[in-house]
Amino acid sequence: MTDTARSGRWRAFLKSEFFHNYRRSPSAVVGSILVLFVLLVAVFGPLWTVQNPYNIASLELRDAYKPPAWIEDGEARFFLGTDQQGRDMLSAIVYGSRVSLVIGVAGTLLASAIGIVLGLVAGFFGGRTDAIIMRIADIQLSFPTMLIALFLMSVLGRGVTNILISLTLVGWVRFARTVRGETLSVKKREYVEAARVIGLPNVRILFKHVLPNVFASIIVLATIQVGNFILTEATLSFLGLGVPITRPSLGMLCNNGFTVLYSGLWWVSILPGLYIMIIVFGINLLGDFLRDELNPKLK
Repeated sequence: MTDTARSGRWRAFLKSEFFHNYRRSPSAVVGSILVLFVLLVAVFGPLWTVQNPYNIASLELRDAYKPPAWIEDGEARFFLGTDQQGRDMLSAIVYGSRVSLVIGVAGTLLASAIGIVLGLVAGFFGGRTDAIIMRIADIQLSFPTMLIALFLMSVLGRGVTNILISLTLVGWVRFARTVRGETLSVKKREYVEAARVIGLPNVRILFKHVLPNVFASIIVLATIQVGNFILTEATLSFLGLGVPITRPSLGMLCNNGFTVLYSGLWWVSILPGLYIMIIVFGINLLGDFLRDELNPKLK
């Protein structure tokens, strides 16, 4: 693509209704700022943290339970205080957010990949294939998502790979049902019928003609699902069934401080919890805007 074509597309985007509505939506702007802030902290935060909180050699037990810098007896180098191992909470939150974000994004990508394929197949071919896939989805939806995730983690054991497997297995259903519903509508349109008449393979029709027309719904669902998966992972880690101690996430940081929460050492558990809230709040704000803009039924 030439520079002229790129600049032309960029100018067209800036003049589009989508961008106009984006600028006029405070929730979309605030959500974007929060998400951008979280991403920048996760990517560049380790460059300015005072320690690698998971390098045992850098920890000093004499620094345990230091209060935040703005509280009496707090130290400036530990701006958000320390935990029971002398781990700087600000550094721990930065590193922990990286684990949580990777799990949330990777889990969403894996779940969406499986759900999209199954949803396309179910909606396009219908019949027994559709019935089997949707009955499996209905059975899974009859159980609480967290209950299924807890069961899977208790069977698979702790670990980043295992939690991604669990999130994929509990998350594909929503993508499959959404894509299946959109596919049922799209497959009746003229261009799909025309592709069938000229003899194009079903796989090409699905991924070249159907998938692009249901992609807007996928983007909306994926955005919201990232926040849901971060919360699910945090809950599992808080319960001791998530990531291992060697790679703690924000949920595990909350768990570490829970036992001393009512002893006046509130920062060990509350601050990671607040950061989880900021992440999910920003993602949900952005997801709500995308849902309103990309779903023609809401216009």
